[in-house]
Amino acid sequence: MNYFLRITKYIKPYIPFAILNIISNIISVLFSLVSLTMVIPFLGILFETQEKVYNPPPISFNAEAIKSNFYNIISEMIDHKGEIEALLFICILVLITFFFRNLFRYIALYFLTPIRNGIVHDLRMDLHKKIISLPLPFFTEKKKGDLTARLTTDLVEIEWSIMSSLEMICKDPLNIIIYLITLIFISPQLTIFVIILFPITGMIIGIIGKSLKKSSDRGQNQMGKLLSIIDENISGLKIIKSFNAEEHINKSFEKNSSEYKNIMTNLLRKKDLSSPMSEFLSTIVLVIVMWFGGKLVLSGGDSLLSAEEFIGYILIFSQIIPPAKSLTTSYYHIQKGSAAAQRVFEILDERNKISDLENPKKIKLLNNNIQFKNLTFKYEKTKVLSEINFNIPKGKMIALVGKSGSGKSTLADLLARFYDLKDGEILIDNHNIKEIAINDLRALMGIVSQDSILFNDTIYNNIRLGNLEASKSEIIAAAKIANAHNFILDTTNGYQTNIGDKGEKLSGGQKQRLSIARAVLKDPEILILDEATSSLDTESEKLVQQALENLMSSRTSLVIAHRLSTIRKADEIIVLDFGNIIERGTHEELISREGHYKKLCDLQSFG
Repeated sequence: MNYFLRITKYIKPYIPFAILNIISNIISVLFSLVSLTMVIPFLGILFETQEKVYNPPPISFNAEAIKSNFYNIISEMIDHKGEIEALLFICILVLITFFFRNLFRYIALYFLTPIRNGIVHDLRMDLHKKIISLPLPFFTEKKKGDLTARLTTDLVEIEWSIMSSLEMICKDPLNIIIYLITLIFISPQLTIFVIILFPITGMIIGIIGKSLKKSSDRGQNQMGKLLSIIDENISGLKIIKSFNAEEHINKSFEKNSSEYKNIMTNLLRKKDLSSPMSEFLSTIVLVIVMWFGGKLVLSGGDSLLSAEEFIGYILIFSQIIPPAKSLTTSYYHIQKGSAAAQRVFEILDERNKISDLENPKKIKLLNNNIQFKNLTFKYEKTKVLSEINFNIPKGKMIALVGKSGSGKSTLADLLARFYDLKDGEILIDNHNIKEIAINDLRALMGIVSQDSILFNDTIYNNIRLGNLEASKSEIIAAAKIANAHNFILDTTNGYQTNIGDKGEKLSGGQKQRLSIARAVLKDPEILILDEATSSLDTESEKLVQQALENLMSSRTSLVIAHRLSTIRKADEIIVLDFGNIIERGTHEELISREGHYKKLCDLQSFG
């Protein structure tokens, strides 16, 4: 229930709609009540048990005064126009009140709709913003499919379980309260039974509701697991097919899907129990009321309850049963949806460990240099870098080389502050990067990685991501520098061609040149190239390398290289091995030393 209360806090921007909804519901219930209470004089006239009223007290908000004045109108009508006319008057009045009851019921729903959809939209936006803002280490612990489930199926569950219950929560308590007040006026003794019995039935329903939440929680977690498996299977389809592993993968998926099926079967059986159980419990209360009320009516001439009042009481009480039933059903829905809400709030409550200081420094330019000082770094308990010290002067190119796992990419990630340092520091113009506003820090940098990260959008919009304020001519100029303009013109719709999921409609070299064009458009102070040509064929590499040289011209660059031919012109080459700097110098200096770097070059037939 705690998560439901947290969700209701999102109602704040929609308070005017909520007020209008409550007012409309109250008016709707009042019209319903008026139409039902008219049955009592109707029956009184029909059975000739109702005494006529000729001198009613002045009309006021007092229930007895309203009743007496209404009976006076009927009495006058019977005397002047007859009983049939009076009955026709009551019937028409009932019809009118029911019309207005349903009109205001629709108006209440009309004002509820923007609240329901608005809260889910706001939750979705907050969740998306939070996921986008979280640091990279968070995503190494969470599966992509599970996060997708929280953004999709969990929010859908909240919408249909919790938000769909808003109408009942807003309307049904009002119905029950107003009807109960009316029943107290008709027969206080009889209503005491109702007030005692309803909480008892509520406790029974609450016990089942807790069990429902546990099953729902398991179901949502299993759905997240299923989505992760689906994502992995689609991503690894080539491997699955090449190793003829379809049957194995299907069996594995079937096992997880069957587990989800069993959880949901158990869950839905509990959920489906809510309606018949609440109806049966309400019927028990109704039978007790009928028995006790019948005794009051049959007690003799001094009865506290007339026959027509008793029938009217039963009729009004019967109107409490549907909202009481729907209220218990909504309780089940809320318990079911709370499991999804818990998963959503787990993400929303996640603390971003990489964040700005209270008053971060604003830096727009690199004036002097970048320094890595006494830098040591661990991924959890695994040491990746140890006592790293080097300097990147403004406008110079520093290259990092070494075998896989030596810590090259980690250094680049630390510079962009995708991870935070505990030991050592990275300085930009003598300012620790932790003291610099994250947006300003990353605004200084342009990154081109081995895996070209492109989006399912047009070529134009993928390049434009480098500078959202850029003009069309600036985007075209960036594409030309990146050697991408010609192949773009050869595509179906030029710059407006959609490149598909992850740029699948393009070759590796074309994707990489678009990534470079995006970096060119950003015009960064600091350029980070993370093995930007390692996955390309020779022809594509030449085009991309030329584009990179255009991009790096007179720019401060940190280059991670797999193909050593691409860093021959570097101002300094730093050789890493198991997280330590083992050699450093220019290409010629390192070759002349005939050390580790020379061996790497020989392995690539380059010397």
